Amino acid sequence: MKKIVVLVGSNRRESINLKFARALGRLASGRLEFDFADLSALPMYNDDDLAQPPAAVRALKEKVAAADGVLFVTPEYNRSIPALLKNAIDWVSRPYGDNDWAGKAAAIVGTSPGVIGTATAQMHLRTIMISLGGTLMGQPEVFLQYKEGLFDNENAVTDEGTEMFLNGFIDRFVGWVDVAQERVAA
Repeated sequence: MKKIVVLVGSNRRESINLKFARALGRLASGRLEFDFADLSALPMYNDDDLAQPPAAVRALKEKVAAADGVLFVTPEYNRSIPALLKNAIDWVSRPYGDNDWAGKAAAIVGTSPGVIGTATAQMHLRTIMISLGGTLMGQPEVFLQYKEGLFDNENAVTDEGTEMFLNGFIDRFVGWVDVAQERVAA
């Protein structure tokens, strides 16, 4: 089974994007193994710390390097990605020549109460990850509008149409991870 590191761009206890990530993990069970990264333990990026990165940074870099793929679950803050997520991206891409995003299979999703979901944040995140050499899945795009009760207390998706769409996304992501690994191996 493919191991996927999940980076949720919010560290709020009741984050709707964390709920979304857990719901995706439940749907992916048996197809993908989700490993949630703790981004709250990371210090703010500082070049001065590259010679001896903090333990939390080393642990995240190792987790990403060992994974078959990465799932970014991002909120949208002020029409972009949150600082928490950008900070993690910066740490994993450094030091120069040791960019663990390069060639890594990745997908981006997000949810928001707004009608366009997290479309603008995802666009920014795509730009960042492409520049770092990530192998991003293009379709289907998941700009999920969050409504109270969309996920229950057991992380199940309560809307049948949404569940079907998200299962299709997971199926595509499983295939994408295989494609990306073949590209890296070639």
